[in-house]
Amino acid sequence: MLIIPAIDLRGGKCVRLLQGRAEDATVYSDNPAETARRWVSAGAELLHIVDLDGAFSGSQGNLESIKAIRQAAGAAIEVGGGIRTMETIDLLVSLGIERVILGTVAVKDPNFLRRACERHPGRIIAGIDARDGKVAVKGWVETTGEDALGLAKRMKEAGASGIIYTDISRDGMLTGPNFAATQKMAENAGLPVIASGGISSIDDIKKLLEIKGLWGAITGKAIYTGRLDVREAIKLSKGAA
Repeated sequence: MLIIPAIDLRGGKCVRLLQGRAEDATVYSDNPAETARRWVSAGAELLHIVDLDGAFSGSQGNLESIKAIRQAAGAAIEVGGGIRTMETIDLLVSLGIERVILGTVAVKDPNFLRRACERHPGRIIAGIDARDGKVAVKGWVETTGEDALGLAKRMKEAGASGIIYTDISRDGMLTGPNFAATQKMAENAGLPVIASGGISSIDDIKKLLEIKGLWGAITGKAIYTGRLDVREAIKLSKGAA
């Protein structure tokens, strides 16, 4: 299981939100590239970048920061947040971004997801964000009636190479992941699943490691507040601790 540090961008700064609420933002750094170097130096092989301005507005607002991170970080990068056109996907791939995350557009326009997967095979991941098991979109502002697992199976059929599953109620709260929902997704989606939301300690990492088939775990607030040591978590996930 990969330990994947998150870098959430808003206004060119590295921030964290509580449950995705724009009004509950904490700024942790005004130098996202340096933050990326910090996590890579701790052993991270993959970084999770979210353009929060893009997620809320539908257009990229932190492209320069993403470019700076790409240039600074010697690790693979996945980027999400408001990516809703093929032109944006093409641009990110041209910048050397290894994996592009589609959320709202994948839910609203499955045919677009299919075309993106055909155009960039192996690079498109579906972001599934759920509140009480139901899918949320548009920066988590709008909740749909669709079941998260049902959507995951649709994403597989469309050609997605993996799924990032986020339990919104846990995100940024340091209350622990939704282990039951994550296990259900990992066991039934039929795709590599990355867990996101709520990781608060090394004990949470240990529990996630027990979930069969879980490909990775994204951690944000816990590593910025010091409650989780990235290097320790990576060693544990690799069986070296």
